[in-house]
Amino acid sequence: MKKFKSSKDSQVSITELMLPAHSNFSGKVHGGHILNLMDQIAFACASKHSQHYCVTASVNKVDFLNPIEVGELVTLKAAVNYTGRTSMVVGVRVESENITTGIKKHCNSSYFTMVAKGPNGENVPIPGLIIDSEQGIRRFSRSIKRKEQSIKRSSKYNASKFKIEEHLEELNNENVKLDL
Repeated sequence: MKKFKSSKDSQVSITELMLPAHSNFSGKVHGGHILNLMDQIAFACASKHSQHYCVTASVNKVDFLNPIEVGELVTLKAAVNYTGRTSMVVGVRVESENITTGIKKHCNSSYFTMVAKGPNGENVPIPGLIIDSEQGIRRFSRSIKRKEQSIKRSSKYNASKFKIEEHLEELNNENVKLDL
């Protein structure tokens, strides 16, 4: 196994035609189908980088920016943005293309934290990331910040550390009625 690999070494993309079976009740492609495809391509990218099977540890925020229509081509692109010791962050971008007009839309982007697993299910070390561009530094640095924010967020709202008096005022302008 190499000690370091370029993100380009494990980039993956797939294109799939969206069929009526993929649609929800409003006739748009179901978000769950897109999430499934995103998870699959994140797995493929992470496994290619690590040369091990990988599991999804977490998915960062997914915003559906534009609907996807039945009959459109959907292209998913994945690349490793960050590497830890046994985990990596895979950035996934989803675009749709209307076949008849050629118009492309950015539908969503998200970040999947994937962990490499050995034959007995243990976490295994992965190659580090070779960064060869300003964009690579930006993506790696952004992943570090997301990781820090996640740790802060999970500890701030931990049930044993949560202080209700620190949060009551922020509820004043929300659509909520307290009945404690």
